[in-house]
Amino acid sequence: MTTLDTDDLSTRAARQAQDFRKVWDWPTRLFHWSLVAAILGAYATNRLGANYFTAHLFFGYATIVLVVFRIVWGFVGTRHARFSSFVEGPRGVLRYVSALGRGRKTRYAGHNPLGAVMTLILLGALGAEATLGLFGDDEIFNAGPLAGLVSKDASLALTSLHRKFFYVILFAIVLHVGAVFAHVLLKGEPLIRAMLTGFKPAVLVLPEEAIASSRGVLAVVLLTVLVSALALGLQLAPPQDIDVAGF
Repeated sequence: MTTLDTDDLSTRAARQAQDFRKVWDWPTRLFHWSLVAAILGAYATNRLGANYFTAHLFFGYATIVLVVFRIVWGFVGTRHARFSSFVEGPRGVLRYVSALGRGRKTRYAGHNPLGAVMTLILLGALGAEATLGLFGDDEIFNAGPLAGLVSKDASLALTSLHRKFFYVILFAIVLHVGAVFAHVLLKGEPLIRAMLTGFKPAVLVLPEEAIASSRGVLAVVLLTVLVSALALGLQLAPPQDIDVAGF
């Protein structure tokens, strides 16, 4: 049986605090990986066919809740999760691109300016894609919960847009993943590990830039409110008139 020396544990914790500093709170990290799971789930259930439509809807609902959560968290979350800490105007983005082009070293505790642009693009695109799906109609057995709010022709048009817009999102995801691996392999920045653990090397994060709290209670309350609001909204949605003639 191995015993743990409390002095060794304290030394190890102190060394970790010196070598790494916390940047990403757990709600932001949970959002990120949950969104990945929701996207993969939505894609898989779409490929599996009409029998998995209910599961496909579930992943769409999850995407909507997650996107709205992240938008709100961008105003009330911890330091590096807030939009005000990483979203820059065109000049800031151009300066960053220019620095990259000249091979200059840059340091950002949170998102860099290009990462911020991609974050906004993906949030907007995924939110729009999931919302379009609410009005969808597969012309067989299934329709989205809000299909009854629009005409049949409008529902079919939105369904077509929902299908085609996925390829725009896929392109954005490929760019995002490629940029992440480029930073990991070329610049040696452990971005993936940071989004798993919340910590970045101390050389990339000044002491005053580290976060001390994840504001977990606020995140749980916010998520509960959003899930409840979506559930209530779906309950109040008008019934869909699905054409099942011939079946």
